[in-house]
Amino acid sequence: MGSTWAVDLANVSAIYPWQGSELIMVIAGVVFWILWHIVQLREEKEEFQEDVAKYGSKEALKKALDDHSV
Repeated sequence: MGSTWAVDLANVSAIYPWQGSELIMVIAGVVFWILWHIVQLREEKEEFQEDVAKYGSKEALKKALDDHSV
């Protein structure tokens, strides 16, 4: 077991994989995050519109609430 980590890191090559690609990964992460929000908003809007069509009237909403009340 003659190896040690107590060395000058200036003399050590890459200490983690994909060194130098941090900026690309950050940009890809931000783009993925924004796209995920766009997809999520579209799906929620579609679901909301379906609910409005289903429970659009006060009578339909009151009936749905009465059916599911405890």
